[in-house]
Amino acid sequence: MLENITKGFKNATERFRGVRELSEENLDEALRDVRMSLLEADVDFGVVKDFLSKVKDRSLGEKVRTQARDARGRRIRVSPGQHFVAICEQELTDLMGPVDPSLQKSNGLVSILLIGLQGVGKTTVAAKLARHLEKRGRRPLLVAADIYRPAAVEQLQTLGQSIGIPVYAGGEGELPPQICLDAMKKAKNDGRDSIIYDTAGRLAINDELMSELEAIARDVQPANTLLVCDALMGRDSVNVARAFSQRLKLDGIVMTKLDGDARGGAALSVKAVTGVPIKFLGTGESVERLEEFRPEGLASRILGMGDIVGLVQDFEEVVDGEQAEEDAERILKGQFTLEDLVTQLKTIQKLGPLREVFAKLPMFGDMADKVDPRELVKVEAMIGSMTPGERKRPDVIDASRATRIARGSGHKQKEVNDLVKRFYQMRDMMKQLGSNPGLLGNIPGMGRLAGPGGMDPQAMLGAGGGARPVQARAKGADAHKKRKRQQAKKDRKRRRKK
Repeated sequence: MLENITKGFKNATERFRGVRELSEENLDEALRDVRMSLLEADVDFGVVKDFLSKVKDRSLGEKVRTQARDARGRRIRVSPGQHFVAICEQELTDLMGPVDPSLQKSNGLVSILLIGLQGVGKTTVAAKLARHLEKRGRRPLLVAADIYRPAAVEQLQTLGQSIGIPVYAGGEGELPPQICLDAMKKAKNDGRDSIIYDTAGRLAINDELMSELEAIARDVQPANTLLVCDALMGRDSVNVARAFSQRLKLDGIVMTKLDGDARGGAALSVKAVTGVPIKFLGTGESVERLEEFRPEGLASRILGMGDIVGLVQDFEEVVDGEQAEEDAERILKGQFTLEDLVTQLKTIQKLGPLREVFAKLPMFGDMADKVDPRELVKVEAMIGSMTPGERKRPDVIDASRATRIARGSGHKQKEVNDLVKRFYQMRDMMKQLGSNPGLLGNIPGMGRLAGPGGMDPQAMLGAGGGARPVQARAKGADAHKKRKRQQAKKDRKRRRKK
């Protein structure tokens, strides 16, 4: 997601390595990389020009603080490159925000009118919003007001049935404005406190479409009118948003398919060009894959720094907090089994596509594309072929047992042996962290996770041979420390002789 833009900012930041101060000359070179990536990503030209101007003015106008304090109050040095990144992050956040993802109520009813062109995913978004509201304790009603697209009503009914939410489709021959009016009455009669109108779209904006939407809006007076935009449309999605906003009062935008777009120009342009903020991101086909839009989170991911806040929110959706604390306490004491590993892998799968999960991790954001989700399936298959006793005590797995497990899972004996070996390394590391929480940066190889050539994300998933590069770096780190100790010893001897 947004690989083109991220690459431009990464190249710009690389230009400041070793630079002691920001100057107009080195800043222009860095901003040239950013400009090219933004334009290639289909960001509106006017938006690009304004953004670069603000970044340049702030970079040259603000005094670079060479020192700052971290979260623990310790003094740390701040480089010109870090100063540039901080300015870019703030300007990107301002460009896309502020955003209020809350939905308004009218007479106690959360009413949402979904509009947009055909094929942008309105029907799926309707079900996602219904699920979103239900998880927050509301009782929504879905309204199938798209009577023109073949199977549109059936699609919404199927989605509604899958999440246990009723769908109102109107009577035979009823037109959309009347269907929506009747649905509003039904919602009140049935004690429903939320209603979502899924309206028809067209392949292009035309007067017939807009007139029908205006009639629906006039009759039901929705508290929220949300435009559904397809990120893959690039700059056209901004033009569509502008055209709709000229005929209807828009309260926000739901951006779909941003996870499948390497450009991301629409996400950066739409607020600045139309004044209409993105409220939600719809990613994937699952009805669970709807997230409230956070400009600061997307800005952080664009700059390759991940989005820890977003990842924590994802975890809160799928994990029992109390159980997670108990598991963490036990694991950090070294009481970690292969059954626990399977549980953790299944939790990760619930968070959504692995590519998205790793993109939110500061250490792995730019390596998310290397993650192979098939490795999770492989690990689960091997552990699934073990007996309960083998999962609890993998040390009993000898050559004959490994052969049996490999045969049962459809993999090689070496892969089973590698999995067991990596499991013990992981368990030892967890135990070490539990005994000294401040150890993370001192574990060989761990301190380099965020740097160039850091840990291969496949090693985190248990991919065959994935742990070897980490072991090699660990040996390298140990060798480096040994050389430093030897050199310090020689220096002390030399000083004593003098």
